[in-house]
Amino acid sequence: MATIFSRIVAGEIPCHKVAEDEEFFAFLDINPVAKGHTLVIPKKEIDYIFDVEDASLGRMMAFAKCVARAQEAAIPCKRVGLAVMGLEVPHAHIHLIPITKESDMYFGGEKMTISQEELASIAALIRKAYK
Repeated sequence: MATIFSRIVAGEIPCHKVAEDEEFFAFLDINPVAKGHTLVIPKKEIDYIFDVEDASLGRMMAFAKCVARAQEAAIPCKRVGLAVMGLEVPHAHIHLIPITKESDMYFGGEKMTISQEELASIAALIRKAYK
């Protein structure tokens, strides 16, 4: 059975896409820990990040770097933090989170509640800055 992320890539489930190329897809997390929290995934369904082929993993990180630069341009922050946990969805993914302090990356607390309209606006800002 396809993961929720594969279904998002296939267009079966809507998302707020910020970037895409032939191999990778980036979209806003609907339960973010910070505004602009973005997930970067390979389009190919692979459960564990360290099972991604080395060359592809390098390209995934380069893609994530371009997304992070767009986040920095679109969302007020000091940096974009990166986290890989891989327990929530059995599909390799990277969390890119605009942060001003380390505690902005805390996943154990309550997630933000952001309207669909605001998510769409944030995604549009990141897409506009994406190169």
